[in-house]
Amino acid sequence: MKITGKELRQKWLGFYESKGHTDIGAVSLIGDGTTGVMFNVAGMQPLMPYLLGKAHPAGKRLCNIQGCVRTVDIDAVGDASHFTFFEMMGNWSLGDYFKREKTAWTFELLTEVFGLDRDKLCTTVFAGNESAPRDEETAGLLIGLGIRPEHVFYLPKEDNWWELEGTVGTPCGPDNEWFYPLDPEKEDPVFPEDYVEIGNDVYMQYKKTAEGYEPLEHKNVDTGFGFDRMLLFLNGLSDAYRTDLFTGAIAKLEELSGAKYGEDGEMTRAMRIIADHTRTSVMLIGDANGILPSNVGAGYILRRIMRRAIRYCRRLGISSGAMCEVARIFIREVYSEAYPFLIEREAHILSEIEKEAERFETTLQGGMKEFEKCIMGIARKNEFLSRQDPAYVPETTIGGKQAFRLYDTFGFPLELTEELAAEKGLTVDRAGFEAAFKEHQEKSRVLAKGEAKGGLESHSEMAVKYHTATHLLNAALKRVLSPDCNQKGSNINEERLRFDFNFPRPMTEEEVKAVEDLVNEKIREDLPVVFREMPLEEARREGFVGVFDGKYGEVVKTYSIGDFSKEMCGGPHVERTGVLGHFRIVKEQSSSAGIRRIKAVLE
Repeated sequence: MKITGKELRQKWLGFYESKGHTDIGAVSLIGDGTTGVMFNVAGMQPLMPYLLGKAHPAGKRLCNIQGCVRTVDIDAVGDASHFTFFEMMGNWSLGDYFKREKTAWTFELLTEVFGLDRDKLCTTVFAGNESAPRDEETAGLLIGLGIRPEHVFYLPKEDNWWELEGTVGTPCGPDNEWFYPLDPEKEDPVFPEDYVEIGNDVYMQYKKTAEGYEPLEHKNVDTGFGFDRMLLFLNGLSDAYRTDLFTGAIAKLEELSGAKYGEDGEMTRAMRIIADHTRTSVMLIGDANGILPSNVGAGYILRRIMRRAIRYCRRLGISSGAMCEVARIFIREVYSEAYPFLIEREAHILSEIEKEAERFETTLQGGMKEFEKCIMGIARKNEFLSRQDPAYVPETTIGGKQAFRLYDTFGFPLELTEELAAEKGLTVDRAGFEAAFKEHQEKSRVLAKGEAKGGLESHSEMAVKYHTATHLLNAALKRVLSPDCNQKGSNINEERLRFDFNFPRPMTEEEVKAVEDLVNEKIREDLPVVFREMPLEEARREGFVGVFDGKYGEVVKTYSIGDFSKEMCGGPHVERTGVLGHFRIVKEQSSSAGIRRIKAVLE
C-alpha cells in the first residue's frame, strides 16, 4: 500500500492547516432538517449558512473530512467503486482568499504532496454563456502554474458551474475540476476517456437573482475531493475495496466463508455489499445523533441497508453474525482515530446490529418461502400456457397483491421484493402494490370509524399510534410486573397517552426502564398489527385479553401484535409497530388505591 487511509487523512488536514486553515471536524451524518435531506450527502452541506454570509466561529479558513451517506444508487453498490458511506475532503475560504491562492495550493498539494506529474494533470473550467463570462482568469492561473495549455479544457455550464437549483439569493459560480490519467503509464491518453476526476474547486463569485447573476461582494471558495476515490487513485488501484479501508473486512469475510475475493463474481459482489453496508450501519448507529433501524424516515433507510447486508451474508453462506465481526474491524482498526466515539459506543452498535439481524432472520424464513411460491406459481403458469399456445408471451411480473401480501404478512419491504425479483429476471407491479396498500388502508379506516374504545379522544393519525402503543404497554406491564396487571382505564389524544392499571406499589426506576425497553424492542421489530373478528368464546380460548367483559357481544373484534399482544378491541390501530417511533414513559404515579397511572409519549 503506497499510502494508507490514516496517512491520507493526515496529509490533507496537515497541508491546509499549514496554510492557516482550522480543522472544524465532521458534523453528524444525520440531517438536522434545515437542508431538506435525511443525511449529509456533500462535505459543504453543513456549511451552507456560512457560505451564505453567517460568520463561522472558527474563522474564514476552514478544512475537514466530512462523512456522507448517499443511497440513491444503492443498487450499484457491489461493483468496484460505489459506496453508501463515503468521506469528502474539503477546505473553504469564507470571503478570504480566492482563485490565485486556491489554484496554487491545489497544484502544490497534487504535485508536491501527492507526487502527481504536472505534465499529466488536466483541468476543466467554465466556458461562459450569456449570463456569466468565460473563466479566463482561472485558466490563466493554471497555465502559469505549469499546467500544459492543451490540458485546460473549457466546458459548458452543466459541467463546470455550481448552484442550488431553483433558488435565488444564493452564492454560485464556476468550478475548476482536476483530472489525472487512469493509467499514468499509458502514452498519449485521451481526455476525458482515459482520465478520472480527482476533485474540484468551486469559486462562488456570483449571487443568483431572478434576472440572472450579479457579483458577490464577499467571494467564497468551496473545495471537494473524495477521500475514498483519492485513496484508490493514489494507490494505483482499480478496485476501491482493495484499499486499507476494506482489506481487513474483506479478509474476515474470506475467513468466515472460505471464498476468495476476486475469484467469483457473485461472491465478490456479496463481500463488497456486506462490507459497505456494515460500514454505513456502524456510522449511522454510532453517530452523534445516532439512529436505529425502524420503519420510518432515516431509520427505514438504515433498516434497508442492514437487511440487504444480512441477505448477502446468507448468499455468501455465512451467518448474519458476520456483520458484527466486520463491524468490529471498522470500529477498532479503521476508524478508531478519525471517529473515536465509535469505540465508546461499540457495545451499543454491535447490540443493535445483532438485534436487527435476529429480527430479519425470522422475517426471511417465512417470507422467502412465500416469495419462492410466487416465483414457482409464475413459472408453472408460463409453462402451462406456453404448451397451450406457442405464441404466448411469458409472464415476468410479480403481481401487486402478491407483493403486498409479502409486505403485510411477512414484513418484506417492497424494495426487497423488487431486488429478489430482479435477481430472477422479474419485475414487481409497483402500481398494483400501492393500490393494494391503499385498499387496505381504506378498509382499516372504515372498520375503525366510530369504534374507538375507555378513552380515545380523536381518530387522528397520532392518536391512533398512541392507541396501538397502549396495547404494547399493557403487554409489557404483564411481562415486567405481573401477569395479573390489567388495564383499568385510559385517555389518549394526539400528544400523549394515559394508562391506568392495577398494581399495589410504585414501579421502581429499573421496572420503568424495562417496560420502556420492551415496548421499544417490539416497535423496532416492526410487527404487523392483525385484525380478526371471531366469537367471544373463541377469542378467550386463543388468549385474547378483554378490558371490560360486560361490553362484549357474541362476536368480537380482536387485534394481535405478533405473539406479544392479543386484545379484544374496537380499534383503530396502525398497520405495523415500526411507525410508532420511540416510546418514553414521562411519569408513573398513583391514580387511586391499588391503581397506578402511566403517562407516556411517542417521539
